[in-house]
Amino acid sequence: MNQAPGLRERKKAATRQALHEAATRLAAEHGFDQVTVETIADAANVSRRTFFNYFSGKEEAIAYGDAVRLARLVQLVRERPAQEPPWTALTRVAEQLIAEGYADADAAWLAQRRRLRAHPALAAQQIAAYATVERELSAELATRLSGPDPALRSRVLAATYLTTLRVAIQHWTDHPDSALRDLVRTALATAAPADEAR
Repeated sequence: MNQAPGLRERKKAATRQALHEAATRLAAEHGFDQVTVETIADAANVSRRTFFNYFSGKEEAIAYGDAVRLARLVQLVRERPAQEPPWTALTRVAEQLIAEGYADADAAWLAQRRRLRAHPALAAQQIAAYATVERELSAELATRLSGPDPALRSRVLAATYLTTLRVAIQHWTDHPDSALRDLVRTALATAAPADEAR
């Protein structure tokens, strides 16, 4: 049975989101190196100790939005029909994820992303997040593959898909005059495995 989260869980989620938003805003405004855990905690009206109940550092707090979207991606793949070809399922998931996770992206959000993504510590955090979701996604895809060596093929498929998504989103961040959905569709069609290419 699916139950709505209780009050305590909702408060924890709200605190985590407030810390993420404060960290992202402060880092974009003042530069990543100028922001401390203390300033993030102060901006979110919590203690430093509370900050560490949610995040290991400012890098993780800033990357939280991406982590949420990546976790949602795996969930959406699990919900796709089992008989659906893997790349088709992944393409449908990308479309749904864009509709859910990027619908509110405006010029300010894009500018913020451009300012933050170049910092080495945040790049490392993003790589770690993608590596984690790649393992989860490849495990899910392996259950949908038949034929020889599904473990290897699922890892290649997951890595190709995530890299394609990342590149398309980064391209759109730099060139927001095109619709993200169209860029992702084009990128995924370009990267589609031969047996699923249209």
